Amino acid sequence: MKNALAANLLTILSVSCLMTSLGYCQVNKSKNRTDTPLLDRELFFGNPQISRGQLSPDGRFISFMKPYQGIMNVWVKEFAEPFDAARPLTDSKRPLYGYTWTEDGKYILYVKDSGGDENMNLFAVDPAAKPADGQETPGSRNLTPLKDVTARIVHASQKHPDLLWVGLNDRDKAWHDLYRLEISTGDLTLVYQNEDRITGYEFDWDDQLRLLSRTDPEGNTDLLRKDGEDLVSIYETSVTEDATVRGWDPKNESMYLVTNKGDLDLKTLFKMNPKTGELQLLESDPEKRVDFGGLRMDRNTREIISTSYTEDQTRYYWRDKNWEANYAFLQQEFPGREIAFQSATNDYSKFLIAVHGDKYAAEAWYFDARQRKLIHQYTPRPELKDVEEHLAPMTSIRYASSDGLEIPAYLTVPAGVEAKHLPVVVLVHGGPKGPRDSWGYSPLVQFLANRGYAVLQPNFRASGGYGKRFLNAGDLQWGKLMQDDITWGVKHLIQQGIADQDRVAIMGGSYGGYATLAGLAFTPDLYACGVDIVGPSNIFTLLDSIPPYWEAGRAFLYGMVGDPNTDEGKQRIREASPLFSADKIAKPLLIVQGANDPRVKQAEADQIVIALREQGHKVSYLLADDEGHGFAKPVNRMAMYAEIEAFLADQIGGRHQENMSQDVAERLEQLRVDVSNVTYEVAEEPDSTKK
Repeated sequence: MKNALAANLLTILSVSCLMTSLGYCQVNKSKNRTDTPLLDRELFFGNPQISRGQLSPDGRFISFMKPYQGIMNVWVKEFAEPFDAARPLTDSKRPLYGYTWTEDGKYILYVKDSGGDENMNLFAVDPAAKPADGQETPGSRNLTPLKDVTARIVHASQKHPDLLWVGLNDRDKAWHDLYRLEISTGDLTLVYQNEDRITGYEFDWDDQLRLLSRTDPEGNTDLLRKDGEDLVSIYETSVTEDATVRGWDPKNESMYLVTNKGDLDLKTLFKMNPKTGELQLLESDPEKRVDFGGLRMDRNTREIISTSYTEDQTRYYWRDKNWEANYAFLQQEFPGREIAFQSATNDYSKFLIAVHGDKYAAEAWYFDARQRKLIHQYTPRPELKDVEEHLAPMTSIRYASSDGLEIPAYLTVPAGVEAKHLPVVVLVHGGPKGPRDSWGYSPLVQFLANRGYAVLQPNFRASGGYGKRFLNAGDLQWGKLMQDDITWGVKHLIQQGIADQDRVAIMGGSYGGYATLAGLAFTPDLYACGVDIVGPSNIFTLLDSIPPYWEAGRAFLYGMVGDPNTDEGKQRIREASPLFSADKIAKPLLIVQGANDPRVKQAEADQIVIALREQGHKVSYLLADDEGHGFAKPVNRMAMYAEIEAFLADQIGGRHQENMSQDVAERLEQLRVDVSNVTYEVAEEPDSTKK
């Protein structure tokens, strides 16, 4: 199996590229000399051989994702069998969003949409079932066979593993009703008809629906106790605050509540009795730096196992001595890397762990906790493992923004190159409010570093995890202070002598795509070029086109960008929308868009393309008719990164692998859009008041 990818790579490389069994070729066009070999794109963005493994609840089987007809699908084998003996369980023509075993191990559940439209159905497949005659995979059952719905798993029963509770928005696209689902039969029973703007349902250990969350039109959230048919308010938070239930104590009397309400800046763990309203402080960050992070609980004793906090890296605080000892043992075995307990048997005697780090190819190991025994299972990208000495370390840095706010960020400098006068790619994460970049292996970061670029990943204000003040400091600051946080990061690298000020690119997806457009429009002299991946250009049309099931978050969105129903809001939105400053964009731009994107619709790309075209400004445009909010299909993904690589090499002088497989080359030509043919019908007055 290990040689399959290498053999495929050999067939797609041109004779001018020296390809060894390690999977790299020597091509160097960079102005910054390095002895580091140019690693093949396939090592970063091709399908992994095996990934996302899970042990069955009894430990007899291991499931994982592996290519089937070129698409990552679910496979299964008995644990003692070799991986070559595994059987495919699904035959999806599009990569799956995720999968999981049921509590009793009788079924594997997975979700998928159509063409990236994010209309999700929930499916079940029997891992022991045999394929029908003439088929290679067993049949899957659609448990939510409804059109244009976004199914959500709300709760899985431990006591009755055949039962799930799911949310379905078939009756009202904006709101999810609650159903009980019998997996074996597919029977759906309505439990709660949501006519009250309910956004969440919370069950206790015994499958009792105890709490519901309701959001009002202003974005405030009310946590409600269920008393028979009555709903009683017990905890309220504003649109700029957060409160999340993380489970229940062993007796089902009190729930664990993580909140930053009121005077709290950092999210903090409390224990709350829903009947009395009594709050008991349990834990906040001992270092007083970041929000409360993870809470791991024992499914059998119902006690807390550990808590965690993610600053530059993740810190764990253990309450269970056995788990702490296991973690310490694994740290000794894998120094300098992070260890994730990827899955476990129901009794926690056996684990599948993921071992990973910033400059290490990931590995999956079987861990027998009782015997302290480790058995290697698979390496998702073994060819990358063979060349990981050429990967670059990711370093945490800090710098001050325009108003003095400290911005945490990560900097990756190419391996074997002095951190001086380098071409730089500023890689801006999406969201924007809540997500953040974290330390660890990133295929895109390592790909860019291998091409000779220093990579800056700023956790600008509004990024999650750094407290409520930092999070909300981004409100109404799109294109303003949020953009300054990125701009001042570039200035910091220039002042430090790390960046060549004439060779800085900005790139990102979703909000990162917006930041790319904003960077080119609002700081036109700072960047040499930009790559916008599914980024909004016109906030008016972005708000008009949000999916119906985002209705609960409308006030939250208005709080971030401005209320289009007010004159002040309209002015703020217009000023922040790159489309209305397109005449200031003077540097080359590459735009990537999925035609089925339900979040940032194709119109966002079309509008900015037309505006630039009408100014006579050159813009490159890739559009996939079978993708949504990002490119998931392998051939599309490979074509996109081939184009990005060539674009950056042309503009800021990094290294460039010119060759590609025939199917990727053909698909790239299909994705390229003749911008002279792009049309968009502009409304006379932006209307973002639709409900």
